[in-house]
Order: sequence, then structure tokens, then C-alpha cells
Amino acid sequence: MENYAHELAASLQARLDEQRKQRLASYSAEEQAMIGSEGYRAHDHAILNDAITALLMGKNVLLKGPTGSGKTKLAEHLSALFGQPLHAVNCSVDLDAEALLGHKTITYEDGQSHITFIPGPVTKAALAGHFLYIDEINVSKPETLPILNGMLDYRRTIANPFTGEVIKAAEGFNVIAAINEGYIGTVPLNEALKNRFVVIEVPYIQGDALLTMLRQQSQQQDEAMLQTFVQFSSDLVSQAQHGHLSEEAASIRALLDACDLSLYLPPKRAILRAITDKLEDEREKALIKNIADTLFV
Repeated sequence: MENYAHELAASLQARLDEQRKQRLASYSAEEQAMIGSEGYRAHDHAILNDAITALLMGKNVLLKGPTGSGKTKLAEHLSALFGQPLHAVNCSVDLDAEALLGHKTITYEDGQSHITFIPGPVTKAALAGHFLYIDEINVSKPETLPILNGMLDYRRTIANPFTGEVIKAAEGFNVIAAINEGYIGTVPLNEALKNRFVVIEVPYIQGDALLTMLRQQSQQQDEAMLQTFVQFSSDLVSQAQHGHLSEEAASIRALLDACDLSLYLPPKRAILRAITDKLEDEREKALIKNIADTLFV
């Protein structure tokens, strides 16, 4: 595990190390399999430092940034650093209380039927004292998420409408959520809900941090090719910041796919399959082609 003593207060670093050691020694094989993997890199160390600090202090963390900037990878990285299993909720307009808390079903035992409650990710994470990751939290209908308010504040409790029980979160429970603002299908996050989070901006990974990530995660290992993809990404991000490209075109996730494909495909064709053909706007497609033609001879 990486050490952040140069960033974290010594007392927090010691607490992080001790908590992780204790958890890993006590978790079952199933729980350990739910712990994320490291791999997030950022040019600004404050992103990771501040997220660790907030979680150690019992705060919920809202990761805010463009699609493909690495928010999910950051959540998995934090799970690894804390040695905490990560339960995930992938939000959609169809998300309801059952998808969050659980549902009742009929089970049979010894020829008898029983109504059994099957816990959902929120219930599982809370009772076990694990991390809960809520992805694209602002895609859900505004009336769905307020049910979590009590679990997200100092009370750390929620009334389960399906069983009548009050769920009390065990020590260690924390929530990490991710948000993409301004995208089609998203809605403004309720202020009462947003106020229960510490917000951390997660920009696109660039420069040396991106190069390190590609070296570690891409199947393409040619150094010159990796460096060219880093420059290609920089050009895409610059165009997105100036409004000439959508943020989707500058996705680091899509860039990694293109980099992987370039192991067997010509790089410009890899970019076409992984990035360009996902877009609808012909002007954006032409712009990406021009950038690729300039860098990949």
C-alpha cells in the first residue's frame, strides 16, 4: 500500500494504517474479494489526500467531474487504501427504495413458505461497516434519494419501510458518491443531500500521472506509443475545455481502450473504434481525426 505520510497528518496516516491492518485480518475471503484495487493517479495529490482525510474523519465524499475522469477508479483506490469492501449502487431513473435497501421474497424451507427480506447494497454496507459507492447519483429521480438522508448524516440510521426495523450503521461505514453535472438525463442534486457530502473535484488525469497510469494498466507497453497517447489526450482535453469537443470524447476510460487496441490495430483505427465512433457530431469526429493524423504518422 502506498504511504501518504508526506501529505496526511501523521496521526491520520497512523490511523489509516492501523484500521487497514485490523480489517484485513478480520475479513472473510468474500469480503476481501469486494475490496477495490489501487491504480488511480492524479497530478494533484490533494485530491487523494483530501478524500482520505474526509473519510478518516467520518465524512461522506462526493466525487464531481466529467465522465471518464476516473471517479470510479478513485473510489476503488480508496477502498484498497482503507481495506474496505465496496458495495456499489449504479443509479438510474428506475432506482427505487428496494434497489437501495432490499426487497421481500418468498422462500421455501422444509416444505414451508416464508417471507424473507433480501438486503440491498445500502443495508449490507451499513450493517457490515463497509464503504458504499453510489455512481451517477444525480441520474436518480429526486424523490428517491432523500430516504438516505438519515444514513448520510450524524445519525447514521435509516428506517427500513419493508421490515419496520431501524438500521444503524456499524463503525467504518462511509459513503462515496460520484456525479456528472450538466449531462443529458441528470438532475440538480437536492441541496439537503449535497450538504451531507464533502465535495472533491476530479479532473481528467493528465501528464506524468496519466503516463504512469497507462504504463501500469494498458496492454500497450511501447513507451513512445504511450507518450504519444498522453499528448493525444492532452489535445482532446484542451479542445473539450474550449467547447470544441464533448467531455465524452476526452474520457480517460476511452483513451485506455484505444491504447489497448493499438497493441494490434493501427493507432488511428484504434482511436476510431474506441473514441470517434461513439460520437454523433460529425465536426467532433473530424476534429479528433485531425488531431490523430497530426500525432500518429
